[in-house]
Amino acid sequence: MTEALSLMSLKPGDEGVVLGFVKGGDIEYRRRLMAMGLVPGTRFTVTRLAPLGDPIQLKVRDSALTLRKDEAHQLRIGRATDA
Repeated sequence: MTEALSLMSLKPGDEGVVLGFVKGGDIEYRRRLMAMGLVPGTRFTVTRLAPLGDPIQLKVRDSALTLRKDEAHQLRIGRATDA
């Protein structure tokens, strides 16, 4: 089983996978994240990280998404492995 991490613990060039969403989070924002393609099982790459870690830019299926810290905390992610 993949250990859940904070999106903020990844660095540019790291790959991750969406495991799910935190319990008790904002349901409307969760739906928005899913509409942007961040559904469980989706792989992404961290492409940019602002100096203070806010915002963070991801590459998801050939699209660029930018998330703020509080938005990123809605996601449960793991480090992607090729195995």
